Amino acid sequence: MAAESGAGPARPTGLVAAAASLWGKVVWYFEGMLGADAYRKYLEHHERTHPGDAPLTERQFWREKMDWEEKNPQGRCC
Repeated sequence: MAAESGAGPARPTGLVAAAASLWGKVVWYFEGMLGADAYRKYLEHHERTHPGDAPLTERQFWREKMDWEEKNPQGRCC
């Protein structure tokens, strides 16, 4: 029998890292396309333009965003 090194089975870390990176890019793409990243973008913008002021909560943000979109229809798929 061969001596065990105690390190466990070899893992294809390069392949796993590449798959994780690809998955992250796919998630980023769909979040952007669907608008799921809108609150994060709002927070980044708010911090740059209104430092020291409290931003809207996520719930307030989405409520205002939906109200604005209802009042100002744009060309969108749905």
